[in-house]
Amino acid sequence: MPSGGMGSSLCSRMMAQHGSPLHSALSRHLSVSSLARNSLAYKKASIAWSPRLPALIGRTNFLAASAVSSTARRNSQYAIPLLTFHRHASSASEAAATKENPQRRTVDAPIVGYWSLFCASMVFGIVVWGGLTRLTESGLSIVEWAPITGAKLPTSDAQWESEFEKYKQFPEYQKVHIGITLDDFKRIYFMEWFHRNIGRLFGVVYLIPMTYFISKGLITRAGKAKLTGLGLLLLGQGAMGWYMVSSGLEKELAERPDAVPRVSQYRLASHLSLAYLLYAGLSLYGWNVVRANRLVRNKIANPDSLRTMLAKPSIVSFRRKIVAATLLVGTTCLSGALVAGLDAGLIYNEFPTMGHGITPPLSELWNPFYARGDPSAMWRNLTENPSTVQLEHRALAMTTLLVVSALWLHGRKLPLPRSARFALHLMNSLAWLQVVLGISTLVEFVPIANASAHQANSVLLLASALRLFHSLRPLPRIPL
Repeated sequence: MPSGGMGSSLCSRMMAQHGSPLHSALSRHLSVSSLARNSLAYKKASIAWSPRLPALIGRTNFLAASAVSSTARRNSQYAIPLLTFHRHASSASEAAATKENPQRRTVDAPIVGYWSLFCASMVFGIVVWGGLTRLTESGLSIVEWAPITGAKLPTSDAQWESEFEKYKQFPEYQKVHIGITLDDFKRIYFMEWFHRNIGRLFGVVYLIPMTYFISKGLITRAGKAKLTGLGLLLLGQGAMGWYMVSSGLEKELAERPDAVPRVSQYRLASHLSLAYLLYAGLSLYGWNVVRANRLVRNKIANPDSLRTMLAKPSIVSFRRKIVAATLLVGTTCLSGALVAGLDAGLIYNEFPTMGHGITPPLSELWNPFYARGDPSAMWRNLTENPSTVQLEHRALAMTTLLVVSALWLHGRKLPLPRSARFALHLMNSLAWLQVVLGISTLVEFVPIANASAHQANSVLLLASALRLFHSLRPLPRIPL
């Protein structure tokens, strides 16, 4: 393609054949360009002749300017500024480049991260309220699963009487809440109704914004897959909730003299574990999005230095230990669900002993009764024997405390980022607080306030471990 002086000469000869004002305008601009072609400012404004020139400035304007005689337009000031050429050429080239190499979002929008963290906080609230529902023995007060119609609280006396009569047909009323009044039933009914409704609200808060963000292109392709997976986990959590409740409504519990009307400890542990997984997934996802946006917007000081620090072998090794500690915290929480499901906190209300020693007799811990006549099923003592389950929870809790304390002592000597150091101190403090709350709950025969605080703090302890792990993850390199 001709350029520079040749381009100016060729363009001038073609314009001169028509005697158009376009000739004078182009000559003026191109002359300046040829005189100052070594100047960066004028180089940006220069233009070379191209067969595509009419298309770039508009074919109608080009032909009109070329066809009009100089006599008819002698007094006219009509001219096409050279910047017009530059603007149209840039727009056309950008459009062609975008078409050939379409840009994909590399980071979720900041609002997505904050929304994810808000959803995690809702899960925390649901877990705490669910614990209160269990502690007040309210979880079996609603004996039907009605995802839509069940959202409405009974209002008339007839509706309340109808719900109360349904409840009387099930084992919990016949064995546990014998002879309770309608007012007492309303209190436990409200506890379970509210628990289910905040679960419904969470579903709305999650699914509607997620759909909106995806439709507006605010989420990356990887983000869509992760949020879809968390959405499926949410649906599974709701289904597991009813599956858990249904285990406490079985008629067999009323027929067996030794049976206690309560939900299966296996299903309770599954329900709680799904809640913890959902909380962990939403928290990590939200932190990832917020961190990535801070990195893109240059709000992280010295990112290269931080990458170097997090890549040190001592930090990598410490991060792996934090992963192991986080898994230990989660396992201890799930063993607590078994304790709650079996009401194992109502026995051996002393610490550190259990009866006359640190542990109960072996014959009590490994009782053939729980094998149900099958010698190969003695393992059921580990999950169904209240004494054994409480001993397991004690052992896991003290092991968790020792591990977290050791990591705290080790982490203080490492060059950790400020956020990681704060999370380390917080995790250690919450671990000690968790043990204190657990012991007080046990020796005071499980008061509701202590037990609820114990469960809430378990979620916070898990959150602090996750936060420490996240703050030690390698800083990503995000393509811009």
